[in-house]
Amino acid sequence: MSFNVYNTMTRNKDEFVPYKEGKVGMYTCGPTVYNYAHIGNLRTYIFEDVLKKSLEYLNYKVKHVMNVTDVGHLQSDGDDGQDKMALGARREHKTVWEIAKFYEDAFFEDCKKLNIKRPTIVCKATEHIQDMIDLIKKLEEKGYTYESNGNVYFEIDKFEDYTKLAHLSIDELEAGSRIKIDPNKKNPLDFVLWFTNSKFSKQIMQWDSPWGKGFPGWHLECSAMSLKYIGEYLDIHCGGVDHIAIHHTNEVAQSEGVIGHKWVKYWMHGEFLVLDSGKMSKSSGNFLTVSTLEEEGFSPLDYRYFCLQSKYRKQLVFSFESLNDARNGYKKLKERIATVLTSINQNDVTNDEKIGEYKEKFSSYISDDLNIANAFTVLFNVLKDGELNNKEKSILIENFDKIFSLDLMTIEKETTNVDEDLINKLIFERAEARVSKNFARADEIRNEFIAMNIELLDTKEGTTWKVK
Repeated sequence: MSFNVYNTMTRNKDEFVPYKEGKVGMYTCGPTVYNYAHIGNLRTYIFEDVLKKSLEYLNYKVKHVMNVTDVGHLQSDGDDGQDKMALGARREHKTVWEIAKFYEDAFFEDCKKLNIKRPTIVCKATEHIQDMIDLIKKLEEKGYTYESNGNVYFEIDKFEDYTKLAHLSIDELEAGSRIKIDPNKKNPLDFVLWFTNSKFSKQIMQWDSPWGKGFPGWHLECSAMSLKYIGEYLDIHCGGVDHIAIHHTNEVAQSEGVIGHKWVKYWMHGEFLVLDSGKMSKSSGNFLTVSTLEEEGFSPLDYRYFCLQSKYRKQLVFSFESLNDARNGYKKLKERIATVLTSINQNDVTNDEKIGEYKEKFSSYISDDLNIANAFTVLFNVLKDGELNNKEKSILIENFDKIFSLDLMTIEKETTNVDEDLINKLIFERAEARVSKNFARADEIRNEFIAMNIELLDTKEGTTWKVK
């Protein structure tokens, strides 16, 4: 079965064929750790998590590398704006190093709550400055750079087909970038590789380099670290759609400028999560975090379920009303699955052919550019299939949850003061009354359950119960 993904570079759904059979090198742009990740950021990481787990489900060995930007990153991708790390430090009266450590830990704690699997390699920008310097040297040797006013720039006119990822003309890129005119640049779209003379004269995070003491341009780290840990042939590069026109376009130019050949086979981008009021943005203060959702009474997995209901390439509008609908749907799904899991007859025989047919159908949907909506349809068909016993259903639920990662095999315990021993005793007594045709007593017991707010669930495997 072929695995197909929408490739931003080709603007087509392409069959996935990695550089090395059975192995996948995957790089994803990580967080800039100057504040909490907002739920829009985290939607992208959920998409990337589903992608990685789908590849692993299909027996690919995935090497996943993600950077952590813990060095100065200007608010604008186009070498403009304030330094994000310095902003965070001033806001909280901490050092930039303290800010970086705190928000990196917070990011991975959010990922843990959302069941996002940690990358194979997490690499910090501050620990790879020499790798970035070495990359600039190679670009310098190949004639792609120039120095101006103490800074080192990449000259985009020297790189053939600079616009190929964004599919825009140079004029369109300039119009969309909103870059302020920098008199030091030959072309407004040239980008900084190394700052020695930025507008931040007292920049805290600086390092020695052949061009003077300074700090790297933001675009540089992803190229340097992906080349170091995956090599010159990268299968998949992911990120948000906002990275396409500037950040990823510049990554292509500097990476292929160094290696001299095609770098990434498949570019995949997740669309925005937006509020009714517009795009979520940390710089504007218009953003929600996982903690915000928890404070409103939602679980992180309610949010994961919400995200999985929409195609990763489709813009998703967030509201607490829609999240509440998702929570209710997720709760009902968990309740249906709990009924299955608490009614398994371990002596039942499993039909491997029938199980295999469902797995094949599930695989076909995740292989269709991560068609998770249809994958959920397969799950619901399993739950209502009267020809499957509960043991077979549980096998399939556990298998599918490798992708969904919604803790579907975990039965939630209701917070209640009900007497479980009494309930089980009454269920047994009710069963005996029905066998002996003492229907009056069976009805009395049923009424006792109604008074206790307990719902009985009669299945062919036996009777279970839950709090209404």
